[in-house]
Formats: sequence, structure tokens, C-alpha cells
Amino acid sequence: MHDIPMPTFGLPVQTALMLYACFALLLISIFVRATAKLVPGKFQSMIEIVVIALADQAEEIIGRGARKLVPFIVSFFLFILISNAFSLLPGFLAPTESLNNTVGLALIVFFATHVVGFKQHGFKYLKQFMGPNIALAPLMIPIEIIGHLARPFSLSLRLWANMMSHEQVVTVLIILMPIAYPLLAFSTILGILIIVIQAFVFTLLTMAYLGGALEEAH
Repeated sequence: MHDIPMPTFGLPVQTALMLYACFALLLISIFVRATAKLVPGKFQSMIEIVVIALADQAEEIIGRGARKLVPFIVSFFLFILISNAFSLLPGFLAPTESLNNTVGLALIVFFATHVVGFKQHGFKYLKQFMGPNIALAPLMIPIEIIGHLARPFSLSLRLWANMMSHEQVVTVLIILMPIAYPLLAFSTILGILIIVIQAFVFTLLTMAYLGGALEEAH
């Protein structure tokens, strides 16, 4: 059991950390909304850059219908970014170092993708599982189902494995202190890159899945 320097309210540590990440995102949202100005300050400018960059990326990947999904996409990115960043705090672990949490995030993407697909196309959305020709449907339907079911596994395992592997490297370097001090400093810089890149990769794949759901079946 890993003790964190904050109350867990009787919950498992990783569950408590996930709730803290939710609370942190809520506080940031309230702060940005309350302090938003026509001429943005540094923090507002940073948030706006992230939102605009993700919105542009969504437009490019998803195409038509991307704008209405931007709030979901931005919220997901910021939440994973904040969760990953917990690993930089002394005494804390990232909630994304728990496979349970990353599976939960991946399942949200999985169900959201199909909700968006059915909302956009109705039951015509099922045509996407049948392939380009109705004669190929008996072959394509099982392949498509397996492919869609594999998505939450790949999403969750990718994020969990990268965050967990970095944590293990840092743990080993701390044990080897002070010999490994230069490597620890390098690992911290590398960890910051991993935190941002993994949040972006997860969000990028989410956009791709949502874009696929919005496409017309051929």
C-alpha cells in the first residue's frame, strides 16, 4: 500500500488520486472561467493555446462535426495530463499508473465513440461493421467487432505501461542515489515529455475513433 500525503477517505489510493485529479480539473475550469478576460493573461493564454491546438487537430482528423466534440476532447486531454503530472509530486503516484483507471478511461472512449456514431447515423451506423459489400458482411462483422473491442485494451495498456515504466525507472535511480543523480535529473525531464506525449497520444487516438464513427459507411 502506497501512502500519499493527503487523505484517501477509505478509498483505494489510485481511486483517491483519480478523484483528486477530477477536483484539480474542476478547480482549473472554475478559475479560468472566473478570471477570463478579453486580453488574456499568461495562464489564460496557455489554456487557449492548448484548446486551439486541440480544436485544430480535431478539425483535421474528425472533419465535419469536430467542433461539438472539442469540449469532450479538451477535457479528456487536460484530465489525463493532470493525472500524469501527479507522478512529479513527491509522495504521489499518477492515477494513470493504475490499470483499473486507464481501462476506465479507455471504456469511456469506447462507449462515447459508439454513442456518437449512433447519434450521427442512427442504425445506419451498423453498416460500418459490414464492409464495403453486403456479400462480405459475414466476414467483416466479426473482424470489425474484434477490432473495436481491442481498442480499449490497446488504449489502456499503452498509457498504463508508459507511465508505470517511467515510475519504475525513477524508483531504481532513487535507490542508486547519489551515484545516479545526473540520470535522475535527465529522467525527470524525460518524464515531463512522457506526461505530455502520452496525454496527447491518448487524445489523438480518441479523435481518430470519434472521426471513424462520424464517417459515412461506404
